[in-house]
Amino acid sequence: MGITNINGLLLKKMIIAGANKLNSKKQLVDSLNVFPVPDGDTGTNMSLTVLASAREIEKSHSLNIGEIAKLASNGALRGARGNSGVITSQLFRGFYKGLEGLEEAGTKELANALARGVKTAYKAVMKPKEGTILTVARACAESAEKHAEEITDIEKFLEKIIEDGNAMLLQTTDMLPALKQANVVDAGGKGLLLILEGAYENMNTEGEIKVDEPLKTNTVDFSAITSASNEDITFGYCTEFFINVKNAKDNVVNNLKAYLGTIGDSIVCVADEEIIKIHVHTDHPGLALEKALTIGSLSGLKIENMREQHTNIIDFGGSNSPKEEVKNDEPAKEIGFISVSAGSGLSDIFKNLGVDEIIEGGQTMNPSTEDILNAVNRVNAKNVVVLPNNKNIILASEQASKLAEDKKVFVVPSTTIPEGITAMINFNVAESVDANISNMTDSLSTVKTAMVTYAVRDTSINDKEIKEGDILGMLGGSITAVNKDVATCTKELIDTAVDEDSEVVTIYYGNDVDEDTANEIAEYVEEKYPDCEVEVQLGDQPLYYYIISVE
Repeated sequence: MGITNINGLLLKKMIIAGANKLNSKKQLVDSLNVFPVPDGDTGTNMSLTVLASAREIEKSHSLNIGEIAKLASNGALRGARGNSGVITSQLFRGFYKGLEGLEEAGTKELANALARGVKTAYKAVMKPKEGTILTVARACAESAEKHAEEITDIEKFLEKIIEDGNAMLLQTTDMLPALKQANVVDAGGKGLLLILEGAYENMNTEGEIKVDEPLKTNTVDFSAITSASNEDITFGYCTEFFINVKNAKDNVVNNLKAYLGTIGDSIVCVADEEIIKIHVHTDHPGLALEKALTIGSLSGLKIENMREQHTNIIDFGGSNSPKEEVKNDEPAKEIGFISVSAGSGLSDIFKNLGVDEIIEGGQTMNPSTEDILNAVNRVNAKNVVVLPNNKNIILASEQASKLAEDKKVFVVPSTTIPEGITAMINFNVAESVDANISNMTDSLSTVKTAMVTYAVRDTSINDKEIKEGDILGMLGGSITAVNKDVATCTKELIDTAVDEDSEVVTIYYGNDVDEDTANEIAEYVEEKYPDCEVEVQLGDQPLYYYIISVE
């Protein structure tokens, strides 16, 4: 007779196996990106999210399925990257809520948990679209509810769910015009099914399954990040552990957090009914552990030398290291700012406009919810404004805002770098926080963003035949110009973006363009549009030859 109930150890094995399967296939999922630009990172974001969940449960030996589901949810919540990662984390969160309080689960309980996951994920998206990961997840949940009445064997049950999920995945091509035109299925839905397939295929694997290391498939040159000296890392040891204590009192947690602030930074101190989760960068891990031992027993201990790691790799699965410590004895200012940015020039612009913390990231490298939360904790302000500057980072930013403690966090939903810059220009120190949030958000609609990049594969979009290596001009998320030459494509794109109401054109040139070449583009704009003020700024951004702001 087959397996009819899943306990905590088996769920742990299945989640880790699912995470490993997606990690091994994430390039396939990335390749399903509709636009052929070098930022198709759905698979990467989902993989890093689920690997964070798997790492959270790897050291637990609990037999309780509810406890394992809760740890998995916590890991996914904080490790979530990009929209696909945030939605995945919400599926995990609802799944945990459906299993809460259970020792083990059969098909009926699993069906209820899957349905709860879908409900939670739909609520997390302001305007859910069909033909996405949500559609595939719903099909899986509906299949589970249907077959739970007649099937008690977990393997057969999962087999049916995956079969019905794949059938729905194939239908996503016809649900969204963009998928239809590119002739691909939804990337997020494919990623979700890979997780389920990995879980199904390894149910009967003997022994424990280890969490794979994230595959480093990113080929973008982030040398500007890795070239920073080890001296820029304020505290050397990334220290993480759990304090096993039931229903910790608020004053205990707050006092612990205050103490950790005296020996380190990048602090996360979060309590639930059974544990306190600690993350701190410090030069004295032993002091943190000794303090924690006065509260309860410890588990899940991990101490990593960040300076040693920094010499070898960038850990895209971990948190960004802060460059300076927040001085806790300084009075908190009224409002502070965080901006996501890739490129030294763009980062300098944001800093000059008053941004307190820069999170390195953007296209192909979406920061996680925890990365954003750590940045929030480093800003010494009562109110913190986050500028995602990328549509794929907005949900993670909003998720971080809900997890933040002791500060109010606001997300101004900028989808591009020019929108983020415009928002900061519209900040008025004399206005209230609410008035500034309103004004900054309203200002986003006053700027148009044009970007020039290259195609990573052959495709056809909007009757445009695109070949790998072609230069692409994008305006408002649509490909409007295709050419073999960067300058020609850029000029064509600007001609599309500029109209009779345009007053200012700002050209941010990337790390593959020199200043003289950028000035030639500016001269073209000045001659053709004499009523427009034209500025040229070093962006130093990867992937995009030019980012152009038209106001």
